Amino acid sequence: MRRSRSLAPCCVHEHLSQSSVLTLLWLLTSPGVSVCHRAEMDRWRGRVALVTGASVGIGAAIAKELVRHGMKVVGCARDVGRIQKLAAECQSAGYSGVLLPYKCDLTKEEDILSMFSAIKSRHKGVDVCINNAGLAHPEPLLSGRTSGWKEMFDVNVLALCICTREAYQSMKERNVDDGQIIHINSMTGHRVVPSADVHVYCATKFAVTALLEGLRLELREANTHIRASCISPGVVETEFTQRLYRDKPEIASTFPFFDMKPLEAVDVANAVTFVLSAPPHVQIGEVQMRPVRQVL
Repeated sequence: MRRSRSLAPCCVHEHLSQSSVLTLLWLLTSPGVSVCHRAEMDRWRGRVALVTGASVGIGAAIAKELVRHGMKVVGCARDVGRIQKLAAECQSAGYSGVLLPYKCDLTKEEDILSMFSAIKSRHKGVDVCINNAGLAHPEPLLSGRTSGWKEMFDVNVLALCICTREAYQSMKERNVDDGQIIHINSMTGHRVVPSADVHVYCATKFAVTALLEGLRLELREANTHIRASCISPGVVETEFTQRLYRDKPEIASTFPFFDMKPLEAVDVANAVTFVLSAPPHVQIGEVQMRPVRQVL
């Protein structure tokens, strides 16, 4: 089993806004601060987090880390069996939180609404919403299938919007004023990769970047202290490439990491706890992270 690595300052992208940089410097230099294991994580113990796409990769790592910190985590995915296995692992490890698997097809709004209704009836509501689920299909703009484009927008954009809306409404009706919404974005949401196979995928991630800023503005207009953040990793060692080229295994098996060590899913999970551990008056709007040797 790989050891968890803390999020180091070098992981944060050099082009963050001045306010974001000042915030990060404050967090990193304040007395007694530990980026991923701050005492502030204790305030989330026993509270409810929703993690979408929690069956594999980054989502599974995030769910596991939040359970380790004592949270009650609802992990949703279409393949709920893998979440059940992860829940058993968390229990065996003696983590103080609990992982609650929930089967949900995020391309169907009725499934999402049913999930939030179940969370309300069983756990009162959501305090933290991690919009992690995402997928890609190799469907270029000039020759791609509409069905592939549609599924990418359904999961990467529309499901994210619906979960964000429902999470906010859940917080509002319970007078939860310190909740957190985090979008797991991508570096492809900040620059277009020169590969036709992922151009539409990039468009969905650019949408996430815009939606994060729109959410922040609407939360301010609502005069709430609920925070909104976005984490954009570069190349991460997950099943993403294998799933992208599931019909072309010869490409997936030779897909290069450009002779570099990629990020691990746990690195992104540590970035999530980094954001959550900020004091309630501090909002970390954007974290961009990538392998040291990644150029794009």
